[in-house]
Amino acid sequence: MFEKILIANRGEIALRVQRACRELGIRTVAVHSEADEDAKYVRLADESVCIGPASSTDSYLNIPAIISAAEVTDAEAIHPGYGFLSENADFAEQVEKSGFVFIGPRADTIRLMGDKVTAKQTMIKAGVPVVPGSEGALSEDSEEIVKIARKIGYPVIIKAAGGGGGRGMRVVHTEAALINAVTMTRSEAQSAFGNPMVYMEKFLEHPRHVEIQVLADEHRNAVYLGDRDCSLQRRHQKVIEEAPAPFIAPKDRARIGERCAEACRKIGYRGAGTFEFLYEKGEFYFIEMNTRVQVEHPVTELITGIDIVKNQIMIAAGEKLSFRQRNVTFHGHAIECRINAEHPYKFTPSPGRITTLHMPGGPGIRVDSHVYQNYFVPPHYDSLIAKVISYGDTREQALARMRVALSEMVVEGIQTNIALHQDLMVDSGFAEGGISIHYLEKKLAASSKTD
Repeated sequence: MFEKILIANRGEIALRVQRACRELGIRTVAVHSEADEDAKYVRLADESVCIGPASSTDSYLNIPAIISAAEVTDAEAIHPGYGFLSENADFAEQVEKSGFVFIGPRADTIRLMGDKVTAKQTMIKAGVPVVPGSEGALSEDSEEIVKIARKIGYPVIIKAAGGGGGRGMRVVHTEAALINAVTMTRSEAQSAFGNPMVYMEKFLEHPRHVEIQVLADEHRNAVYLGDRDCSLQRRHQKVIEEAPAPFIAPKDRARIGERCAEACRKIGYRGAGTFEFLYEKGEFYFIEMNTRVQVEHPVTELITGIDIVKNQIMIAAGEKLSFRQRNVTFHGHAIECRINAEHPYKFTPSPGRITTLHMPGGPGIRVDSHVYQNYFVPPHYDSLIAKVISYGDTREQALARMRVALSEMVVEGIQTNIALHQDLMVDSGFAEGGISIHYLEKKLAASSKTD
């Protein structure tokens, strides 16, 4: 096992990784920007290194500074968390070449699954179902593009091969708009991702967003830890996640889970990962794989009793998974609300000092947060300040406990989206379960018309 790990991230995930390390008896190094000097995880780390000014480009995305920090502190491994450099193959490669262990997949695996075209082709070979679409990147031949679209059937969606975070996508409903849409998406893809390749898929009208959590070690052992429903989204950004996904039969969950685990074995996957699917009319359609720990991993931890972050670290140290698929059992239901420093309905960021803070508690409540009273939420990064997770024997109990937890939570000095979550916890559609990825935006659009 490692003696010292550098955590190349910030916020709640830096603290989450730090806690896992401490439980394993591993010393930690926190890297931080000048803006995060007073962060809780920096104060609790065994060592800390300032790696640059507030701008993430000059700090948390500064690969030479992070590797230098690992060198001067004699760290053995680097945990990237999520976001920032967590799915950057060049970073993973440089970490390994510099003599450290990257706590995640190998660089070539990240590249393979990071390009959505090659990822889709790989999943087809592995027997994982995919959304009907082009076999690879679209050519420059307009007639060929039109033929592909006709074969798929409208509406179609044009996607950037190197895209992510909801960017580089365009829905096309008619043949007349197709070529212009492809041209515009290519231009956006080149500008945003440095890769002009685009591909085409069938646009599903009312899908849910369901994902499968996996763990795989270097010894070809792979397991799936059930599914999560992340359909409550705004602009492709998740707001609430839950596990297990409502109204999916255990046999269907097992079938798709086994395919994902088998895909991990075939590509030699290492670490924690998530297969993301669109789910419609009883069918799963692969859209992408996240080669890192997910923001919403706690809901899976609660229903399985398996510590995903600890397993990431143990896998990176070369250990075999300590359990097999037959040992993975699912109990109860868990829901996660992402609490952001932003206006609850306008979604404008609200950085500033937290003057009063009271976190909820009680049976079945977990809070993952790095903030504290008098903490200054910087304006430079993602607005997530806490994740409130409820657990119950049933979905109804998890919902009831979340309502209580949100009513107890007090954050003053800044605006937060707690009110939005309270609204959603009593929303009849969400309470019923099985909503589509378009549900929240339609709800917000309808409420704005009546305001």
